[in-house]
Amino acid sequence: MLSRSDLIKGTAVALLTLSIQGAWAQETRMNLFKVVTIKDEIVVGLSAEELQALGGHDASAVAHALAQKGDLTVWQYNVHRGPNGELQQAPTAKIGLLANSSLRVEPYTTPYQIVPHP
Repeated sequence: MLSRSDLIKGTAVALLTLSIQGAWAQETRMNLFKVVTIKDEIVVGLSAEELQALGGHDASAVAHALAQKGDLTVWQYNVHRGPNGELQQAPTAKIGLLANSSLRVEPYTTPYQIVPHP
């Protein structure tokens, strides 16, 4: 049987772990965008730092950077099962986007946990 002090120590460790994970999740927060063309649509993820490097923090910054540069390298995201069996939005491949006049970039929301890309 656990003693009262062991229970308090265990609770403290659990709270510390959760707060560290929460801080890590904030530091590695991913922004997802749906890129739509005539043929298909894909979901891509960019970190706050990557968005800042593009000159903004929203879909218009991504669209503007793509139009200006002509191409971007990003991580494609898809829904997968995580180690614990729960669904999560995870990076699957690093891909290149090419500018196209029929391209649309819009914010994308998901009910699943978003896994940061490497």
